[in-house]
Amino acid sequence: MITQQELDSQTLAQLEFQKYIKLLVDEIAPEFEIDSVTDDFGELYRVWYGSRLLGTFYRNIEGKWIAQPCSKEEKLCCDTPDAAQAIIITTSGLPVAVAHPIT
Repeated sequence: MITQQELDSQTLAQLEFQKYIKLLVDEIAPEFEIDSVTDDFGELYRVWYGSRLLGTFYRNIEGKWIAQPCSKEEKLCCDTPDAAQAIIITTSGLPVAVAHPIT
């Protein structure tokens, strides 16, 4: 049986992860471009680094975002389009510098 404390811990961890993903995307986004094409199933978003396609992502019928990095065979499920972009960028093999705030 799952306790309220475990649920609260999971919720907090998920919120922290989403904040981290947003921070990561905000820091690296200027070097990358996102465009989209419409296909039979809806909008397909593409992540580019210059002329190199890094991967695609889309929203499935259940509302989840599916990331498909070009460097991987598998499809990865996430909750936000920012998370899908971050998955594609971080698995691309490109060196990504992450700035950390000075405290």
